Amino acid sequence: MGATQGIEASGNGRTLVVACGALARELLHVVEANGLDRIDVECLPASYHNEPDRIPPAVADRVRAAVGRYDRIFVGYADCGTGGRLDAVCEELGVERLPGAHCYEFFSGGADFAQLQEAELGTFYLTDFLARHFDRLVIEALWLDTHPELLADYFGNYTRLVYLSQVDDADLEARARVAAERLGLTFEMHRTGYGDLETSIVALGDGIGREPLVVSIGAL
Repeated sequence: MGATQGIEASGNGRTLVVACGALARELLHVVEANGLDRIDVECLPASYHNEPDRIPPAVADRVRAAVGRYDRIFVGYADCGTGGRLDAVCEELGVERLPGAHCYEFFSGGADFAQLQEAELGTFYLTDFLARHFDRLVIEALWLDTHPELLADYFGNYTRLVYLSQVDDADLEARARVAAERLGLTFEMHRTGYGDLETSIVALGDGIGREPLVVSIGAL
């Protein structure tokens, strides 16, 4: 995982992760739990997921602004609905990103996520972040608070809600169950931990060559 192509690294041994704000809590926990004190995390607004066209240029601007201050720069996003445009930015700038099409995939792992999708295509996914902010990011963003008649238009083809939980938190589980009920979907829960997010971030730091520490699956 290299620094930006054609630009001299800083030589200070530090790494920057330019990440989605929806991953801020998890990223900071991974960094702290694994003692990765030479990794810095800078997050862009999580709301960009509602406007994925904003993600590639925003990432490019943040990466370019960091050049010369870091030896390595890593992008803490999956594709996140950019249709390959984020990959094009990463290739142009010579940086790598998290694996997968979206955070559901790198939390659960590619193989497990494929099985979930194959089992039921009509699946709506929640992570801890989405469970925590469900009202704002789903109900209010889709105008379901003021126009509940739109529920069938948005979710008529869904049959279940799968909660991919990163931590063991009874309150978040309860929120996810309420979310499923509000959407009229059956509820299913899978405890994933941090998955490929932790593996990728640990590989950036001083822990290269060893297994990542097991981050406690407890409330942050």
